[in-house]
Amino acid sequence: MAGTEHYDVIVIGTGAGGGTLAHRLAPSGKRVLILERGDYLPRERDNWDSTAVFVKGKYRAPEFWYDRHGDRFPPEVNYYVGGNTKFYGAALFRLRPEDFGEVRHHGGLSPAWPIRYEDLEPYYTQAEHLYLVHGRHGEDPGEGPVSAQYAYPPVRHEPRIQQLSDDLEKQGLHPFHLPIGVNLTQDGAGAATHTSVCIRCNRVDGFPCLVRGKADAQVICVDPALEHRNVTMVTGANVRRLETGPTGRSVDRVVAELADGTRVEYSADIVVVACGAVNSAALLLRSADDRHPNGLANSSDVVGRHYMRHNNRALMAVSKEPNDTQFQKTLALNDWYLGSDDWEFPLGGIQMLGKSDSDQIRGEAPRWAGLASPDLPFEVLAHHAVDFWLCGEDLPHPDNRVTLDSAGDIHLALDERNNIEGLNRLQHKLQKMLGHLGMHPHHLLPHSLYLHKGMPIGATAHQAGTVRFGTDPRTSALDVDCRAHDLDNLYVVDTGFFPSIGAVNPSLTAIANALRVGDRILERLG
Repeated sequence: MAGTEHYDVIVIGTGAGGGTLAHRLAPSGKRVLILERGDYLPRERDNWDSTAVFVKGKYRAPEFWYDRHGDRFPPEVNYYVGGNTKFYGAALFRLRPEDFGEVRHHGGLSPAWPIRYEDLEPYYTQAEHLYLVHGRHGEDPGEGPVSAQYAYPPVRHEPRIQQLSDDLEKQGLHPFHLPIGVNLTQDGAGAATHTSVCIRCNRVDGFPCLVRGKADAQVICVDPALEHRNVTMVTGANVRRLETGPTGRSVDRVVAELADGTRVEYSADIVVVACGAVNSAALLLRSADDRHPNGLANSSDVVGRHYMRHNNRALMAVSKEPNDTQFQKTLALNDWYLGSDDWEFPLGGIQMLGKSDSDQIRGEAPRWAGLASPDLPFEVLAHHAVDFWLCGEDLPHPDNRVTLDSAGDIHLALDERNNIEGLNRLQHKLQKMLGHLGMHPHHLLPHSLYLHKGMPIGATAHQAGTVRFGTDPRTSALDVDCRAHDLDNLYVVDTGFFPSIGAVNPSLTAIANALRVGDRILERLG
């Protein structure tokens, strides 16, 4: 069955890249079709239930991928309007200017980008304002120059986190307010006002937001875009192939399978892929034809390669005093982002996670066997928990890659030891400080539930790098505007375009780039 209408632009995917791009295009009057594999996330009590979200993985996609040994695993992906932003922590950091250049790590080189920080800076500012980012530029001494302050003040620390910030400063460090996208209005004491959408609860990190207080792509971009009559969305549309025309230089048809199994085809002047780094690579590989035998946009053989996902650790410390914090995700520390006094290579950054509760800790307990875990009831331990997220840079290796087997199933090869020495040293820095931060020095426990039950390959929330952009068609799939070198009307705007990933959450960079590419597409459409 063929779609009867031809569109100016088709956008495949509604996450940080696709949803933001659709929002950028919507006011233009151009005819935009959004195709989303999932549906709207059900609004129900389980949205905020730790057992449902973390232990049972209720909202995770019911599918399996395969690792390099052929063993299957459940990836951390969610197919809903808004994509993975429905479950992200809304920590919206800029990459540093140094991240756009070549950086030498202990494990190898992080390559330079074909654009500079200055090229993306205006779009970073627009992205921060669009996604309601609360923060304060100037607190982190290592951040890049900015053209405007955040539009919203930082989320106030609660007393235990303020004490942590003060204690870090006493160690000569520079903690700063974590930039976070929430629709929050605070009173003089930092509490949510009676008109605030966000209620400053302890469900901000990893949970979908029942009250629409988190700045996810559905709430911020997709729903407002659909208020324009020229924008249409089809949910339950799983795009299976992109088919090229007689010359092989353009995508003529987008072939999707609807929820009822019906095959439908759509056409547009411009096709934008934003399915997530793994699924976008899989779609391009699955779309191989006679003129593109290795897959679309893949004359360079880089599609699917250079997969990155950050070297992350979620860790729980135990405070000597109770930690009554509800909204814990308000502090970050980047003092060792590019190196330290005792090591010349980058270590990465430290952030706060959302507050652990007793259900999460109960789910963790079996994985703490053999560790020096406190002999405390779950409820007491949860009351004293302080949760940290350590983020180090993963490096792009050509053999860390996405491939498809003969049945079309996704295989993800990953060397989980890639450049982890910096992360090890970052954890050691935190461990050594615990006694000075009012915490038990010997209790720094893995928060594995947050990292997909301790399986690094399953933690795909920060996936990037599989359809990299660059100036040389021999070593990149996309040009500097994220248009495929091989096809005139195909763009990719999820995190697949990243040539490197830095050591901060990738969402804001994906959002800023989608705004940048949106402007290029609008210029092209006239």
